[in-house]
Amino acid sequence: MADSITNSWFQKSISVIADCSLEERKYLFQQSRILKEAMQEQNEEVLDRFRISDPSFGIYEIFLEDSTRTRESFRNAAKFLRVNVSDMISGSSSLNKSESFRDTFHTLIGYSNHIFIVRSKQEGLCRWLAKSSKVYCGRMGTAFIPSFVNGGDGEHEHPTQELYDDFTFLEDLQWNYDKIHVALIGDLLHNRTIHSKINGLQIFNEVEVDLIAPGEMGLPRSYYQIMAEKVCNIRIFASLDEYLEQKHVAPMWYFTRLQLERMDEMILRREGELRYSVTLRPDHLPVLQKLQDEQNCKIKFYHPMPRHKQFPVIPTFLDNTPYNGWERQSANGLIVRITLLALIAGRCPPPVGLLPREETESKPVKSYEELPILDSGRPKVYSEGLRPIRNGIVIDHILRGSSPPEIRCHMRRITELMGLDRYRGGQWVGSSHKDSHIKAIYKGLIFVPEAKPFSPEQLRKLSAIAPHITINYIQDGQVQSKYRLLQPPRIYGFSETRCRNRNCISHESHHEGVDSEFSHTVEDNFICIYCHTGHNFQEIWNV
Repeated sequence: MADSITNSWFQKSISVIADCSLEERKYLFQQSRILKEAMQEQNEEVLDRFRISDPSFGIYEIFLEDSTRTRESFRNAAKFLRVNVSDMISGSSSLNKSESFRDTFHTLIGYSNHIFIVRSKQEGLCRWLAKSSKVYCGRMGTAFIPSFVNGGDGEHEHPTQELYDDFTFLEDLQWNYDKIHVALIGDLLHNRTIHSKINGLQIFNEVEVDLIAPGEMGLPRSYYQIMAEKVCNIRIFASLDEYLEQKHVAPMWYFTRLQLERMDEMILRREGELRYSVTLRPDHLPVLQKLQDEQNCKIKFYHPMPRHKQFPVIPTFLDNTPYNGWERQSANGLIVRITLLALIAGRCPPPVGLLPREETESKPVKSYEELPILDSGRPKVYSEGLRPIRNGIVIDHILRGSSPPEIRCHMRRITELMGLDRYRGGQWVGSSHKDSHIKAIYKGLIFVPEAKPFSPEQLRKLSAIAPHITINYIQDGQVQSKYRLLQPPRIYGFSETRCRNRNCISHESHHEGVDSEFSHTVEDNFICIYCHTGHNFQEIWNV
């Protein structure tokens, strides 16, 4: 194989679409466009620039869920690239003997497999494999670091689908990145291709999105919040009929099937009604034609496939009409995946100005700040009942503004997680004022006589359990120092944390030994770094 060209795509793993920067995606689309034109013209000189042409270079497909388009397009892409392509028959693998993903993939790395295409029910699996395999390769002195590409993980994301969806959108927008207006229709709750759109559509400078789904299939709140921060305008409609009653419709309609296999029994009872609300019907066509004439635009339909053969949301009578954008969209999957694999392998010339992204270790973040001790002429004294506390710790302002039951529950959580229950002491819920005409603002307080000051690591943990609280260190009956705990940007390294999503690779039910980790989003909310499930800081702790 020709020498690999080092660029930001080389040996990249892709768990979610946001793992690819906007510049990287634009470069991939540029190269995919070159590849598509070369295929149409049968320009072998250009096609050879993409080919790896090395039988020792292994690409391994591991599909633990059913697939046709994703599996076969990657397989055919590997054949085009002239490399060794293998797949694992999951029904007869050691995964069925309770072997961990870690051990299975580490073994396969030793067989000269450079790129793994993985589809699974476990969300965040590729993120975990990329992390654990990097450590494994360092330990084993492996000559290369394998890449892991997410071929769809549960209800989480499908980043390579997003790449060729956006490529198709750009074709129909004459490669104009300025603006896109798209309607997302169908099962927005379970569909991972929709979830990848939250960040995927950011390739465009201005994004307008219409969400069309009955409430039972609406976009999850955590994804909606992220979209609301990034999209210039979001509108919500319960059905296609409601959408067509107004005049401002999108020129691009992205349909998704109802993922019945992921729905509970209560929703399945309303299957017919829900399907009807998001299915294009013959009586819609005159309305669509009128809207096209009024808006002077051509409406295109897209679909990640497969369509339900009995109840397709885009009926087959539309196949031979100008609305059909889904067949070209599907064909583009091969083009974009060839380019993707070629870039990961180090093929294609590096883009000017696009340098490798350096991975940096997260620097320790200060978890607290010291507060001044106000001198009002008399020292601040905390009491344990009627007796002043001589020495110890007082934790104040716990869940300020919450209800007394919530505060009491969280104080028990703090006491247990911080090991304070081995000390004598107590808890108290008080309000900021007693004016009956104004709603009381409650807060919690924990006093721990004779306790020693917290270590820096204990403060880091306490800031994750109870941000915004204040800690008072008391000596000889007076407050000697006072600290406010800050909101941490990440929560990691604690055995008591857990992601509440049972499909997440880090969930304890999978017994994979994956340490949970969370990133701060807004206010007191965090997302799991593997499956991106949203939590508030209280839900993270497994007590």
